[in-house]
Amino acid sequence: MSLTFDSARIPNPHLTEDHLAWRDALRRFVDKEIMPYAEDWDEAGHIPIALWPKAAEVGLLGAGYPEQYGGMETDSWHSWIINEELSRVGVGGLSASLMVHGIGLPPVINWGTEAMKAEIAPPVLRGESWISLGITEPGGGSDVASLQTTAVRDGDHYIVNGSKTYITGGMRANYVSTAVRTGGDGATGVSMLLIPTDAEGFSRTALDKKMGWWASDTATLYFDNVRVPVSNLIGQENQGFRVIMTNFNSERMGMAAAMEAFGRVCLEEAVNWARERQTFGKRLADHQVIRHKIAMMKQKLNATQAYIRICYEAIEVGEANAGDIALLKVQASEVMEFCAREAMQILGGVGYMRGNRVERIYREVRVNAIGGGSEEIMRDLASRQYGL
Repeated sequence: MSLTFDSARIPNPHLTEDHLAWRDALRRFVDKEIMPYAEDWDEAGHIPIALWPKAAEVGLLGAGYPEQYGGMETDSWHSWIINEELSRVGVGGLSASLMVHGIGLPPVINWGTEAMKAEIAPPVLRGESWISLGITEPGGGSDVASLQTTAVRDGDHYIVNGSKTYITGGMRANYVSTAVRTGGDGATGVSMLLIPTDAEGFSRTALDKKMGWWASDTATLYFDNVRVPVSNLIGQENQGFRVIMTNFNSERMGMAAAMEAFGRVCLEEAVNWARERQTFGKRLADHQVIRHKIAMMKQKLNATQAYIRICYEAIEVGEANAGDIALLKVQASEVMEFCAREAMQILGGVGYMRGNRVERIYREVRVNAIGGGSEEIMRDLASRQYGL
């Protein structure tokens, strides 16, 4: 058996003919509309606006959202396939930007008013409008309960002051699902507001000098006496922390699935090079130390795939465990880092040069390990979930 991106995927008994057809459709789309241009987009630091309507047409943007807003019913296995197929490209910033509505829109869908859903969701799912999530601030990221951006009630409006940073899709977003402080200190004083980016007093600057996610438009957002209608409140006032926490599970599952797939890309590239490259009169693959590196990559990827499947199985029956999902994210980031490093060692100088998937993925390791909850925070969250 040849070790490729596909053959290194362990069997999943939950996949049906519908799931396989979904993978085929996404692969055709990615191979035609993304793969030939991905390297150029990464170097340019952005992806073209025309890609969003194309992604909407194939069903990529609407997967998992209600049909009444232009979405389509899917399950966890469809989501896993999405993350696999986009990660196969080897450009992390591409999927982060293209699918940023996956973290910005769920608060609206799950907690927003019917009027809000009807106004915001359809154009986003058609690829005609963009929505981001605004949580992290210059003064803190993982410590969400201590956020400082304020929203003070003034009649039928909130007046918002403060800033957010490292916001994925922030330069393009028309709306930002934003965490603000409407009450006292701590988690019980946090609310979520839908803030339009054309509001007076809103401004933003690009964060375009990054280690990874080059193709993702990342921004710092500024709110200077921005007036936001009270009707833009997502959920109940001072209940925003619950909105934020329920959003994290799906984000972390998506990141874990993507990181495992990035690791599999590294495995495929390492195997191909090890078979072609000649050193000391024989193939790299004929050196025991190289075979052991590849075997360890496959071993760790197998375990991570099994862990992903277990967590998705729990989600499918309504028994998601936040602690298990947090540790899965740690597992996946560690495996992605291991595979990127070992693939880089096997490729040697060619892996160090720009223009190959391993080099790009190597740059994406830290943003995946930190974004959505750092490894240290995830372990601590899990220990508290387990009652320690």
